[in-house]
Amino acid sequence: MDRMLVVVFDNETKAYEGRKALLQLDGEGSISVYAYAVLAKHADGTASVKQGDDSGPIGTLLGTSFGSLIGLLGGPVGLAIGASAGLGVGAAADLNNARIGEDFIDDVTKVLLPNRVAVIAEIEEDWTTPVDTRMEAIGGSVFRRALSDVKHTIHEENVAAMKADLAQMKAEHAKAHADRKAKLQEKINQLDSKIQAQLQKAKDGREAAERQAQAKVRVLEAKAAVAKSKAS
Repeated sequence: MDRMLVVVFDNETKAYEGRKALLQLDGEGSISVYAYAVLAKHADGTASVKQGDDSGPIGTLLGTSFGSLIGLLGGPVGLAIGASAGLGVGAAADLNNARIGEDFIDDVTKVLLPNRVAVIAEIEEDWTTPVDTRMEAIGGSVFRRALSDVKHTIHEENVAAMKADLAQMKAEHAKAHADRKAKLQEKINQLDSKIQAQLQKAKDGREAAERQAQAKVRVLEAKAAVAKSKAS
């Protein structure tokens, strides 16, 4: 199952131990790590990405679920982190794009306090024991959430509802008197603009999901190539 993973530690040293353990689990085949980063919360409440695989998975997944999660967990300065990492402001701030619930962000931020450091990763795992055992031994607090596809259904229902409203307004417009037509036309134009924006957002989401899927395939292919070279 594909999941977002956040492990909060008391300091950077432990966080880097956690990052190392995570990659070891990946090397052992217990999990697959698609992207990871180390995020530090500073004493003044600001946050920064301390370490990431900039030449590999993280670079190809920015702007998708993983990049959005980093922006969201950055708190008030999350947008600045996203911008410096190549994210658009909308992507960094978009909870839906992170494909996780708001309660997950709340749970993590209650523990990711100033002077604490988190390992953030997008992973695939069949069971939780390997990660939990290794991270808890280092002193990490583990949070995970399966990536959700529910937002797509909600989005489609929202667009369908707006189109139904638009059809009703157009029907009323055809029968309305001149003074009423102008007001209805204004509402029609506004609603149509909202629908087009929603459709564009859906298109952007599909393209981001496709990029993310392709990036994951490249990660797995690279791992397979390394394993093959070691076996030969």
